Amino acid sequence: MSGERYNPREMEPKWQKVWDDNQSFVSSNDDPREPYYVLEMFPYPSGRIHMGHVRNYSMGDVVARYHRAKGKNVLHPMGWDAFGLPAENAAIERHTHPGTWTRQNIAAMKAQLKSMGLAIDWTREIATCEPEYYQHQQSMFIDMMASGLVTRKQSKVNWDPVDMTVLANEQVIDGKGWRSGAPVEQRELTQWFFKISEMAEELLSGLDGLTEWPEKVRVMQRNWIGKSQGLAFDFGLKGAPQGFDTLPVYTTRPDTMRGPTFAAIAADHPLAKALAEGNPEVAAFNKLCQQAGTSAEALETAEKLGFDTGIKATHPADPSWELPLYIANFVLMDYGTGAIIGCPAHDQRDLDFARKYDLPVIDVFKPLDSNEPVGDEAFSPPKTQAVRYVQWFGETGAELSVQEAMDQTLALFQANGWGKAQTQYRLRDWGVSRQRYWGCPIPVIHCEVCGTLPVPKKDLPVVLPEDVTFDKPGNALDHHPKWKHVDCPQCGGAARRETDTMDTFVDSSWYYTRFTAPHADTPTIPAIANRWLPVDQYIGGVEHAILHLLYSRYFTRAMKATGHVAHDEPFKGLFTQGMVTHETYKAPAGEWVAPADIVIETFGEGRRATHLRSGETISIGSIEKMSKSKKNVVDPDEIVATYGADTARWFMLSDSPPERDVQWTEAGVEGASRFQQRVWRLVGETIDLVKQSLGTVTGSDDSEALSLRKIVHRAVHNVGSDIEGLRFNRAVAQIYELTNALVRSAGLVAAAPASRIAALAEGVERLIQLIAPMMPHLAETCWEALGNSGLVADALWPPVDPALLLDDEVTMPIQINGKRRGEITVAKGMAAAEVEALVLSMDEIVRILDGKAPKKIVIVPDRIVNVVV
Repeated sequence: MSGERYNPREMEPKWQKVWDDNQSFVSSNDDPREPYYVLEMFPYPSGRIHMGHVRNYSMGDVVARYHRAKGKNVLHPMGWDAFGLPAENAAIERHTHPGTWTRQNIAAMKAQLKSMGLAIDWTREIATCEPEYYQHQQSMFIDMMASGLVTRKQSKVNWDPVDMTVLANEQVIDGKGWRSGAPVEQRELTQWFFKISEMAEELLSGLDGLTEWPEKVRVMQRNWIGKSQGLAFDFGLKGAPQGFDTLPVYTTRPDTMRGPTFAAIAADHPLAKALAEGNPEVAAFNKLCQQAGTSAEALETAEKLGFDTGIKATHPADPSWELPLYIANFVLMDYGTGAIIGCPAHDQRDLDFARKYDLPVIDVFKPLDSNEPVGDEAFSPPKTQAVRYVQWFGETGAELSVQEAMDQTLALFQANGWGKAQTQYRLRDWGVSRQRYWGCPIPVIHCEVCGTLPVPKKDLPVVLPEDVTFDKPGNALDHHPKWKHVDCPQCGGAARRETDTMDTFVDSSWYYTRFTAPHADTPTIPAIANRWLPVDQYIGGVEHAILHLLYSRYFTRAMKATGHVAHDEPFKGLFTQGMVTHETYKAPAGEWVAPADIVIETFGEGRRATHLRSGETISIGSIEKMSKSKKNVVDPDEIVATYGADTARWFMLSDSPPERDVQWTEAGVEGASRFQQRVWRLVGETIDLVKQSLGTVTGSDDSEALSLRKIVHRAVHNVGSDIEGLRFNRAVAQIYELTNALVRSAGLVAAAPASRIAALAEGVERLIQLIAPMMPHLAETCWEALGNSGLVADALWPPVDPALLLDDEVTMPIQINGKRRGEITVAKGMAAAEVEALVLSMDEIVRILDGKAPKKIVIVPDRIVNVVV
């Protein structure tokens, strides 16, 4: 065996079949062992897995296999986030049905994932596009309606007039629809909402208990929820239409109330709409504002535009202080009250606006070390910074922190009745209506007589019609001649179905719960869900840190309120892995070139790239996230076919800390492949040595055997600790060290087989168990070759002898006149006189002293020896 190469192409399919036949990774809800739930964010079925998937799922698989080896009942399922606009667009382009395209992609990606040898319970597989899944989502929507967690109201949206659909802010590019290229309009549409804003404080305070989440994710969620404490007040209005005597405003900076030089309202503010009714210029300006995105980035980068209404806003603390009132394109109705004070000196957007329209700029405060007025950049220091207030309601010239000035101003305004303290949140209700076909139908019926009613639960699921066409722009459900027409469940009269479908974030906000009982007739079986949840370890990209994770936290609370689960938080532990990167390559004409079409040559410290077929020189560019647009992708199928899945998994786990980006290199994956062969050779050599030693009388451990056993047991302990801490690259480093020690020991066994063979055999067996979560196919092959019965996937994590973890020796550096000259290894706690005698007998120390006695020897026990000559 020792001369044979390991063949992953033969062994990996073999063990995958064995695992499937044995149902090795099927978990039971009735298993009495301690439950452990590990989950990676489920994929969108685009048709191909990419190296990011390989990294993500390899990490989760190591965690699942490790905790299974620790004797736990592990739940590690897989599903598909299968609804969404990409499938609908693909159907339009390919003249096929979105379901056909989606299900074909699921089949292809499932085969790819299975080739990775993942320890997944495929009996729990779900796809969000199947009625068996979304009927329960519809049922919970109805429960949430009954509990007052759902509302229907008008909201401003980005509307594509060509595609006739709502667009997310991210789909508005330079004011145009990302697909149609048509100028986007801001429209008021009646939409369905989840009342997430009512849980803002609960979601915010709940972050404090998520101690196993990355702090950066918790900070991002805190900022998104956006709790702020500020001043609510009313501007008086002069020259406004009847019914508009005051203008409510909220500001988070009450200390700047001596610095406003204008006021502004949003284009869809009720006052702006009233002014537009009798003024074509106002109407035209409002329409112009509505042709822009509503994202924070769009507002920051867009040119600041305003329309002077001629109305004056009077200051609440001084009615004689009048400010011009503008309609401004950077003010949104969705934030605060839709009206702002403009304090240019201390807000950049306000300053840009003031400079454009030649408005005054009043410095309310200045840096302590400067008296210069504000230039092109607003002075907006953190609240903890001390500044000098030159215009303020307190003492002019006072030096105090921004927060102190805010607190004092707020107290003054409340005492005088000019305003009141108020807490607000940036978080807005979650709009879930989408004007598209490929999504979960909203289970609602509209009746002219009875109003808006939920579909009776006995009539669920409301199934998407198969016979749809996409020959007209807009929502195919709205065009369907029959589907939307239905009898009212209350009066029996003619009615119509809701044709909006749910935001796909709803699908992914509870899927982890469905995995606990995927075949139940109800959304959950609470007793089972409560035993598994919250998910012990959730793994996925940081790009989902806000919306997906925040929506899931809300939805879990909504499910608790409607009796489906008993917990508040969906995920106990969260880990966000880094991206997979690769060099980029460009041809002389400027087009991107794929790595598979490149030949890299190394000369000295330089590298040269040429095209595989044409031979032309290719420029080597920057290292960036793998993307189809730049063609710097590596096909996982090609890697598995060439090197095997274990090699890909090992490289992904070993090359860098898992929270950081990993650069895919050919040299790296080849190194992983060499290590695989090295382990296989070591196993073969060990088997041969054991056979040769049969019949030999085994003696007690000599020093080499004892040293090896210490290395083995420490490796078992450390690798386990590193996996539990998700420090996969450190676990790999420990395994490399152990392998080196075992290879060295195998070379020494021939000299003393009786005393060392047992330690070597134990060490190699432990090595196979340590690599089993990472390279499971190789581990099974080695486990079988070593003569073990059963599967290593079923074996318990090897025990550790605590006595072998203790250090009974220490290595002490030796310094002579402050310069290190050597080191000595002695028994821990050895008496100073004994250490001194050993040091003075060392050849190097004898040579340096050259017959002279040292002036002094200072020994720090177990730490260091200092010799003064």
